Amino acid sequence: MKYVLVTGGVVSGLGKGVTASSIGLILKACGLRVTSIKIDPYLNTDAGTMSPFEHGEVYVLDDGGEVDLDLGNYERFLDIKLTGDNNITTGKIYQAYYDRNCFVILVLQSVIDKERRGDYLGKTVQVVPHITDAIQEWIERVAVIPVDGKDGPPDVCVIELGGTIGDIESMPFIEALGQFSYRVGAGNFCLIHVSLVPVLSVVGEQKTKPTQHSVRGLRSLGLTPNILACRSTTELEENVKEKISRFCHVPLDNIITLYDVSNIWRVPLLLRDQKAHEAILKVLNLKGVAQQPALGEWTSRAALCDKLQEPVRVAMVGKYTGLSDAYLSVLKALVHASVACHRKLCIDWIAASDLEDETSTENPENYRSAWKLLKGANAILVPGGFGDRGVEGKILAARYARANRIPFLGICLGMQIAVIEFARSILGLLDANSTEFDHNTQNPCVIFMPEGSKTHMGGTMRLGSRRTYFKVADCKSAKLYGNQSFIDERHRHRYEVNPDMVQQLEDAGLSFTGKDESGHRMEIVELPNHPYFIGVQFHPEFKSRPGTPSALFLGLIAAATGQLETLLKKGVPKTWSLSNGTSGLKSHRYVNGTKMANGSFDGIYCNGSSIHV
Repeated sequence: MKYVLVTGGVVSGLGKGVTASSIGLILKACGLRVTSIKIDPYLNTDAGTMSPFEHGEVYVLDDGGEVDLDLGNYERFLDIKLTGDNNITTGKIYQAYYDRNCFVILVLQSVIDKERRGDYLGKTVQVVPHITDAIQEWIERVAVIPVDGKDGPPDVCVIELGGTIGDIESMPFIEALGQFSYRVGAGNFCLIHVSLVPVLSVVGEQKTKPTQHSVRGLRSLGLTPNILACRSTTELEENVKEKISRFCHVPLDNIITLYDVSNIWRVPLLLRDQKAHEAILKVLNLKGVAQQPALGEWTSRAALCDKLQEPVRVAMVGKYTGLSDAYLSVLKALVHASVACHRKLCIDWIAASDLEDETSTENPENYRSAWKLLKGANAILVPGGFGDRGVEGKILAARYARANRIPFLGICLGMQIAVIEFARSILGLLDANSTEFDHNTQNPCVIFMPEGSKTHMGGTMRLGSRRTYFKVADCKSAKLYGNQSFIDERHRHRYEVNPDMVQQLEDAGLSFTGKDESGHRMEIVELPNHPYFIGVQFHPEFKSRPGTPSALFLGLIAAATGQLETLLKKGVPKTWSLSNGTSGLKSHRYVNGTKMANGSFDGIYCNGSSIHV
């Protein structure tokens, strides 16, 4: 097994996740089988209880793992299926579950519990060696698990260490990785350090000192970089690379520039063009095994991204619109679908609360702006979320889409508010609501799931891949999924449509076209006589890939651009070639998402409330 460790220095938000994903992709293109591990040093067991404003979206895996959004990047770039164990946190290490000797029953192996049982035979339990050993054992165990659907272990494991070198919470992991690099041997371990080379606007000079200090700090902790990936706005000048090589003791050929590119899919091509794969393969003694990277389809897709001109406007009505990373997978799924339909994606961010009547008096300008954006959109999407803030605004958005025949997709909470809106407007049940927002409603359209926990937040939802059976063959969702009898999609919810109200809703014209195996849990809802009005309890965005866009996102964009009828007639291809579609997404900027402002971030161009991907 070969290991590639990606660390970051100077500042956070340099794009380690995209860098790690791109490294994995280029190694896969060389014919190697690749897996990934993300290390998050925080004490949380997982990302499930963390605020999207603080940490971005919670990405959900097939096994129900609630993990860091970078694992979504790994899955999308490498087209693999990871598990919750591929995301290591300090909380997990202190309370770790191991599938011991491949037994089905998971055995609690926490360091603290082992100490209480006396497993350490009276020894003093310390961070070194007990915690550091547990970290190394975890990495070795997870690295050999196949994630590409094939038998046998992968060839390379790409490990991303979250945070920045020097963070206090990272110290046990850095010590463990230093020991690990020594243990596995130089030919089996490659360290790539992502650092910043800023350009001071006053003098216009690329400054190397931050990178020098970052590498010095890394060395002082027992890790020596083999390759430096230097983030900068422009390509590094040759004399700057020479200076970095001299002071950081890294070969000149191993200094890679990660400068701003037109879209995020060009990052692996940037690495390839600078022969980063050759440097990695040389360190890992794989030059005689691997082939030249085959990135033809990827290159064509990146080029197509830059050429698209005809726009499609999607109104994103949500609660966390101040931070794009809160809806990262939704954005990526929209990108995949837009490229497949040959359209330039323009997203209008709308804070749901700005659509509500109260805002018309408290902040008339925001109210007018929000409604103007909503009415100018070609499609409306209401993503998942929790809490009652903005719920009435989301209901108003669903009502506008239904009444004005605008293509609509509601995900998780988005589906639930669509049902509530229908009950209020069509059934005349004016107090229809979810018990999440109104415990005393006389018409609970959405209720708390019986198996849910009301005392514990973390890991207590209906999580992971669940099966949905189509109950109506002649419906848009079934056709978009290729007329399959069932599908498997990922879930993350505590509330569900009240089965006692289903018949009443269906009698009024709402169609629940997909249900779970019991037939009592509603998974897909449609309005049959609407151009495209679909709500789903699951999260289709988590399984969307650049070459295989999510069926429902593809349907939304196709409906918004007048291509849905053609798409349904000819059928949705399992793999979307670049010759499919009809006509054009502008560009990505290679930086991680931060709070939105005018400008661009992580491949998305912003213009006030609107972004262009």
